[in-house]
Amino acid sequence: MELQESKKVTEKRKSKTTKRARRSGFSWRAIKRVFSWRAIMRRHRLHMTCASSFKQLSGIGDGRVVASPLPELPSEKPKRGLKKLKSLMRLTYTASDFIDRGNHMTPTRSPLENLSATWREIHGQNNWENLLDPIYPCVRREIVKYGEFAQATYDAFDYDSFSDFCGSCRYNRHKLFDELHLTKHGYKVTKYIYAMTNVDVPSWFDRPNTGETWSKDSNWMGYVAVSGDSESQRIGRRDIAVAWRGTVAPSEWFSDMKTSLEPIGDGGVKVQCGFHSLYTCKGETTRYNKLSAAEQVMQELERLLEFFKGRGEEVSLTVTGHSLGGALALLTAYDAASSLPHLDHISVISFGAPRVGNIAFRDKMNELGVKILRVVIRQDIVPKVPGIIVNKILRQFHALTRGLKWVYRHVGTELKLDMSLSPYLKRDFDLVGFHNLEVYLHLMDGYQCSQSKFRWNARRDVALVNKFSDMLIEELRIPENWFQVPNKGLVFNQHGRWVKPCRDQEDIPSPFGEAPSDHFAPENMHAHNKSQV
Repeated sequence: MELQESKKVTEKRKSKTTKRARRSGFSWRAIKRVFSWRAIMRRHRLHMTCASSFKQLSGIGDGRVVASPLPELPSEKPKRGLKKLKSLMRLTYTASDFIDRGNHMTPTRSPLENLSATWREIHGQNNWENLLDPIYPCVRREIVKYGEFAQATYDAFDYDSFSDFCGSCRYNRHKLFDELHLTKHGYKVTKYIYAMTNVDVPSWFDRPNTGETWSKDSNWMGYVAVSGDSESQRIGRRDIAVAWRGTVAPSEWFSDMKTSLEPIGDGGVKVQCGFHSLYTCKGETTRYNKLSAAEQVMQELERLLEFFKGRGEEVSLTVTGHSLGGALALLTAYDAASSLPHLDHISVISFGAPRVGNIAFRDKMNELGVKILRVVIRQDIVPKVPGIIVNKILRQFHALTRGLKWVYRHVGTELKLDMSLSPYLKRDFDLVGFHNLEVYLHLMDGYQCSQSKFRWNARRDVALVNKFSDMLIEELRIPENWFQVPNKGLVFNQHGRWVKPCRDQEDIPSPFGEAPSDHFAPENMHAHNKSQV
């Protein structure tokens, strides 16, 4: 008897729910579709993708069967409840994906392949022909790897204007990758690079009180790293990586805005004077730039090349950078190709890089055999400068203007990404967000081909997008700009006071601490190889 009464109560509740759904504009067919779709989600356990809508995800590339997206309602008969129905179709299990569940969390790394037989093709020997659209998984992983090397220059940079070491790296080179969780790539940093500019910056831009402890002239601009023995065996050669940071300091912004061209070689080769100034500027009275950034890099490359060539190894140079760092990467590759003939391969992988030189510069880079892959986002404006207006007009008259020495031209192969393809990103108009390197790496990790949707099994941590931005959708509940020093650098000391701590002695930048690394001396190679196992 009690069971029958409870059954009647249940039926009444169902009828009330049905009437409410009908008043909202839902049809029986629509309701059945929603519930059947939820059953499919449970069967395939796809909630760990955290996507806001399955219509923006793709299951191509992993060999698993993925349910097809829910078909849209007929557009010729719009219904009042269509918007609500679409919200029901959104995944409800999103923010909980970022709760630590131990071993049950989705792994963030894909399995690594042996590239010893294919590394030249992967690094552009044939200008990445037939490798990008659709993209080969090993090519995607290599691009993301070098992007993370570039991201390290932001993550380790000391932005704190109250710090005595503002503008330096927060860690010494021996533990940079340990602190930033990049030891997985099997590289070791051998040299830090410092840069300065001769641009006159207004006094209100100056860094306060940094002259005695650090430097008022120089900024940490990047580093040189080398693959270890086990990683070199996997990738088929000894790889020297140079990573350049993008624009952060006021003097660098002023350099970026100088759009005139200046000659750097024969044959009418010209590059943007601001980039070239930052790359070549030096001063005898400075602590860190008695040698220019260019001279620091070339000296380290010569040293490493002599060492590894003496061991009979193949040596490649891969230069990477984001924004301004992408421009400096091109200048580095130009110098290396011109002065270091014993390098077996030179490639550049840049992200959101602006135009650097004229048509003669582009032709010279092609003549030198430098392989360049430019990763850009369609909505990002930086790759369209300098000359965003002039170049757009002249493009209509390419046959007449291709020989002009003052027209900026991009170099290399372009891989274009699109913000709208990721279901995790907001649709707001945000020029800074469009240019964010973590957004680039997120889109790169989800990219399959120009006509495909975001791959549903992308493994890179989505939370990294909001490291320095607010680009993730609200449903994920990831705080904006979450990557910061706890308590803005203050610590609670033993006397009960909040104070600025002293840096560890080993992390204090010193012009005398940047001597050539002895890490790759023969007696140290075995120890490094053991640490990678």
